Amino acid sequence: MRPMRRSRRPDAPQRERTPPPLGGAYRPLSAAVEQQLIDRAFEILATIGMGDAPPHVAALLRSVGAVTRSDGRLLLPRPIVEAALKRSPSTVDLPGFVEDDGLTIGGGHVHIGTGGAAVQTLDADSGEYRASTLADLWTMMRVVDKSPNVHYGLRPLIARDLHDDLSLDINTAFVSMAATTKPIGVSFTSDATVGPVIDLFDLALGGPDTFRARPFCMAVVVHVVPPLRFSPEGCDIMLAAIARGMIVQTCSAGQAGATSPASLSGSLVQGLAEILAAVVLADAAKPGHPCIHAFMPFISDLRTGAMSGGGGEAAVVSAAAAQLLNALGLPHAVSAGITDSKVMDAQAGYEKGYTVALAANAGADMVQLSVGMLGSIMVASPEALVIDDEMCGAVLRSVRGVEVDDDLIDLDVIEAVVSGDGHYLGHEQTLDLMRSEYVYPSVGDRQSVAEWVAGGSPSVWDRARARVAEIVGEGRPGHLSVGAEATIRKAFTIREAFTIGQEPIA
Repeated sequence: MRPMRRSRRPDAPQRERTPPPLGGAYRPLSAAVEQQLIDRAFEILATIGMGDAPPHVAALLRSVGAVTRSDGRLLLPRPIVEAALKRSPSTVDLPGFVEDDGLTIGGGHVHIGTGGAAVQTLDADSGEYRASTLADLWTMMRVVDKSPNVHYGLRPLIARDLHDDLSLDINTAFVSMAATTKPIGVSFTSDATVGPVIDLFDLALGGPDTFRARPFCMAVVVHVVPPLRFSPEGCDIMLAAIARGMIVQTCSAGQAGATSPASLSGSLVQGLAEILAAVVLADAAKPGHPCIHAFMPFISDLRTGAMSGGGGEAAVVSAAAAQLLNALGLPHAVSAGITDSKVMDAQAGYEKGYTVALAANAGADMVQLSVGMLGSIMVASPEALVIDDEMCGAVLRSVRGVEVDDDLIDLDVIEAVVSGDGHYLGHEQTLDLMRSEYVYPSVGDRQSVAEWVAGGSPSVWDRARARVAEIVGEGRPGHLSVGAEATIRKAFTIREAFTIGQEPIA
């Protein structure tokens, strides 16, 4: 046998955006069980229904066939739910601020995103937890912009240095929009702030109703308070967003054993019923309006009642949620990547890894809420986001699976190698495939022990800190013009530290 000649390869360039692969190979539910759960969800809506609908929402739903039970609960018969499903789009085009960064959601192509409402940030310098600020949001969203395996950015944290509703929503929207060209999503404190935020987006894009033509930001709406009650505030926000042409992401997030049944199947059935109630409400407001449905059946540690997002139960139930919504043809999101660990340690790695892997391989359209998060999604960390982005690249590669065609199984190449040098190192096919067949880490380490020690023995956390510093040091992207920013500042009170068109942010 000829000796293998080791030679240093040229670095394989990473794609700026990882294309969303088609998932669905992993199916935790049999076909019979899948249908059984769907049927039970329809039965819940027809016989138990939804409570706490405010009068105008109840009237809207009755106009499409809902029935008020004697105790005031609204029953949604199966025919009206099926009619709404038929009119609901099976895909949603989600633009970016820059058009080329847009996404098509639906059909099992897997996208990764941020999200959540962390109230603390892990300070990488001190190692301490502190209240999250608007500056932390800027840093997180800048990392989103530079993360090739994170396709969109929902607001991951609450800026606790802002204390009134309008200021919080306006500045959150402004900073999220200014930090990345990718599609974004924000939540609203009330329906009263929906209009001003969309007015801001119109100014950023150039004038009245420009956002309606390019709705680069979703309204993330918690329309339901489990178990099986409408959120009056969430419903009003949803209706206000639909009226202004904003893509809506609804959300059901029952917690098994607390606000949904303790069994995984029961939790799935209740949550699916709550999602279907959102489908009917959106259809009643505007048939065919683009909606994405976040189905997040959370898990409790039943010893304490606390939410626990990193267990095997959380992994399989999120994958099952994706399977159910794929079966119904609904563009959707699930949560995966939650860890109960407070730092980026081995526990964080394995909890994030298998939960994201199962959801992605089940064909979740959007996997969100948890990348860049620690401590059961109460803590945000840009360094964790850098590490999670790399993990997600490996997961997305696993979703692609083993690709087969004649060029990849080229017998002439094999003949040339076995009759020649006896190895594939340096062969043209190998050099071509290293750019498409393989994913390479940038903060993960593949050096030899000797090389790693000689380089100062850096940890993955050390490399992630350096990457965050590099991203922040690059300053702001140029997609929001100085003129648009000036117009926005005349109309709204924007925190002075965030001047996009002048000096770098302090």
